[in-house]
Amino acid sequence: MSGRVHLAHHWWVWQRGGGRVFADMASLFPEAGVSMIVLAPETLTPDMAGRTMRTSMLQRVAPRWVDHRWMLPLFPEAVGAMRAPEGTRLLLSSDAAVIKGMRKPPGCVQVCYCHSPPRYLWEMSDDYVQQTSGLGALGRWAFRRSVDRVRRFDRQAADNVDHFIANSAFVAKRIRHCYGREATVLHPAVDLPRLAPNGLPPEDFYLVVSELVAYKRVDLAVEACTRLGRRLTVVGDGGEMRRLRALAGPTVQFRGRLANAEVVDLMARCRALLHPQVEDFGLTPLEAQACGRPVIALGVGGALETVRDGETGLFFDGQSVTAMMAALERFEDLSESFSAEACRAQAELFSLERFTTRLRELLIGWVPEVFAGQRG
Repeated sequence: MSGRVHLAHHWWVWQRGGGRVFADMASLFPEAGVSMIVLAPETLTPDMAGRTMRTSMLQRVAPRWVDHRWMLPLFPEAVGAMRAPEGTRLLLSSDAAVIKGMRKPPGCVQVCYCHSPPRYLWEMSDDYVQQTSGLGALGRWAFRRSVDRVRRFDRQAADNVDHFIANSAFVAKRIRHCYGREATVLHPAVDLPRLAPNGLPPEDFYLVVSELVAYKRVDLAVEACTRLGRRLTVVGDGGEMRRLRALAGPTVQFRGRLANAEVVDLMARCRALLHPQVEDFGLTPLEAQACGRPVIALGVGGALETVRDGETGLFFDGQSVTAMMAALERFEDLSESFSAEACRAQAELFSLERFTTRLRELLIGWVPEVFAGQRG
């Protein structure tokens, strides 16, 4: 069976949400090989490190020598040269880039779990040129010169997919808009065993856990808490760190990147998680709820599918400091309305068992023979 299934993921150069979801998908096929555009082997989890890995020609220079984001102009050629092994019946891909464009042998069905059509190729390409840190002037020039060509490749790559699965209804709409395709929605799982309420009253600080890049809009949380004199702990790092420190008052603390256990501890102790960005799904708000804490979120995107307004958090409209400040004050007026039990119960709707059971059901419907001989 394992030889009839091949897995693909866009890249693994750090441990983030997309990689965790891919690992959950891969657990259905523990012996299947994996293809990625590039990977940093030292960042792989133990269960992924033991697999047979195939990478593109870009692995020769990225990510060790060159930031993989500089390689965007070469993605079409690199992925176009990749191919699932002969005899593969199911190519199960996990994509927020263009790995879905890798070639497949005759008779192979590709099921793509789409985290998002890449925003840097589609509706936010101009924003990414301005906001993405680390590329420099030369990188931004190369991006502008190549984005139209890579977007065309991504659109063609979508035609290589037989069945799309979207991580949210929000992404399903984007798949329809970008690719003209319908998608089945399957929300990712939250790592419930790793997360739990601490049984104690919340402490007097708000929390942000995020990459510090401009489109995450952490500046809204920093400015709002500074103006209101509220304590804020910011976990994460990135190109926005210097600017955010300049905006921050004495009530804002920057902790940088922390170990998972430290992040979980902060989530369980905070008053609420602040989530001012537009996310296609966003596991972090669910992780906070699993720890028993509510979420104050921008009422757009995946947060609308994971947070219950007035029960496990509050939504605010518009990405502005004044809207964030108003949401904080409203939250404090209603703080007794949010219970750790309700937050945890909401997170438990997104269990790993639910995710893998539903994914298996979908795959059996589309390619039943790959599960022949398996129990369950």
